[in-house]
Amino acid sequence: MSHILGEIIGTMILIILGDAVVANVILNKTKGNGGGLIAITTGWAFAVAIPAFIFGGISGAHFNPALTLGLAVIGKFPWAEVPGYIIAQFVGAILGACVVYLQYLPHWAATEDKATKLGVFCTGPAIRNTPANFMSEFIGTFILVFGILGLGTVSMAPGLNTLAVGLLIWSIGLSLGGSTGYAINPARDLGPRIAHFFLPIAGKGDSDWAYSWIPVVAPICGAIIAALTFNALF
Repeated sequence: MSHILGEIIGTMILIILGDAVVANVILNKTKGNGGGLIAITTGWAFAVAIPAFIFGGISGAHFNPALTLGLAVIGKFPWAEVPGYIIAQFVGAILGACVVYLQYLPHWAATEDKATKLGVFCTGPAIRNTPANFMSEFIGTFILVFGILGLGTVSMAPGLNTLAVGLLIWSIGLSLGGSTGYAINPARDLGPRIAHFFLPIAGKGDSDWAYSWIPVVAPICGAIIAALTFNALF
């Protein structure tokens, strides 16, 4: 069970550090309020890299159902373990979001805008356009999975591959994150969105379920196509 626990705890740490940097930047009366996109993208890169360093040797540090499915499609991960990994990732994501809620507890009431509060937990489009939003998440996840697989072919000193993946995610955020907030991970988006739905957040609005399918379906499609493309080339 160590690999399942690794996915739960690793995904939980990812969400704690990732969603919390968003909270620090956009919620009212925080020390980091107004820190901007650079702070958020940097925080998210660290949020992925740190648990990956810790749990890479235990679970492979997927933390992402799209990556798990992409690897399984090309035979790099056993299908029998896919359900357990995906459940673990969603459990970890929900738990992580709950910790972020507690960490910034006084700031929910201090922040009036409902969309801002939702934005701590999950992504949303800058311009709501279903085909464009889907394509944005598809492209971001394609680059993520193709990049992870490609970096895996490069001989590096121990630990450098994980650092390179962190840089990849930083680059995706900086370059591709402006349109939808680069979920590129169904658990990262849907897990905290579920937490937003049931947590007693002061003055919260709805959880935008109408949009919620895009950061789930598009990353899965992008990951599978990326894995198949990589497999065909290498």
